[in-house]
Amino acid sequence: MRIEDLGKLDGQVLLFGGIYSNLQALTALWARADRLNIPESQRICTGDIAAYCADAGACVAFVMDARSPVLKGNCEEQLASGALDCGCGFDEGSTCSLLSVRWYEAAQAQMTDAMRKYMAGLPDRMIFEHAGKRYVTIHGGAGDISRFLWTVTPDAVLREEIATLRGQVGDFDAVVAGHSGLPFERQVDGVHWINAGAIGMPAHDLSAKTHFAVLTDGRLAFHRLTYDAAKAQARMIELGLTQGYHSTLLSGVWPSEDTLPTELRHCDIG
Repeated sequence: MRIEDLGKLDGQVLLFGGIYSNLQALTALWARADRLNIPESQRICTGDIAAYCADAGACVAFVMDARSPVLKGNCEEQLASGALDCGCGFDEGSTCSLLSVRWYEAAQAQMTDAMRKYMAGLPDRMIFEHAGKRYVTIHGGAGDISRFLWTVTPDAVLREEIATLRGQVGDFDAVVAGHSGLPFERQVDGVHWINAGAIGMPAHDLSAKTHFAVLTDGRLAFHRLTYDAAKAQARMIELGLTQGYHSTLLSGVWPSEDTLPTELRHCDIG
């Protein structure tokens, strides 16, 4: 396991994940961070640079050039190794699993050897100090990079995750996670569990706007990102990525609720 210590971070810290090959969202986020005067060294990504959308190669090239802290997600792990699937943790034969075949193939086709080397070298954990608190960044779960953890996940499950993480990196005050694509925060036994959401795909909430978060003086605030979703959709159509996620970019509705816990499903909005 590779653990990267980012040291003490002062001022605002941008937390985001799930770029998902959405170049329009990524460039919009960078413009927003520039306006907030957040340095690139404090723009922390929880992984999954390349996934559903059209511009996997351009997004990887962008973050490589930016040199911002990026965690290894399951998509980076799989693409770096040349694996045959995304390793997202979808149930075999599920709609999400079937839909992943085409976008993963498209992302794999855009990777260069330099990109695979970059992704293979990304850290599995990042730690940093901010406003007197110690944070640890993970992708999915502490023992499973593709584990889905939600706002409705039982406290007992998060306690197990926290215990596993402490065995890996020592004590901490907060966790910054990704993978699930939905923003939320929880408090479990004094630990602040944060998921900043995804910038590259809406959160199944009837809005084309996506999500990121900012730490300021130890306080967390969630933000919505507006970007040229129509252009991102057009790029997907141009590449033939029309299995459903192209519609999500504008409708804000996922093409499947397979991964969601029952409590978070709302089929009537589809």
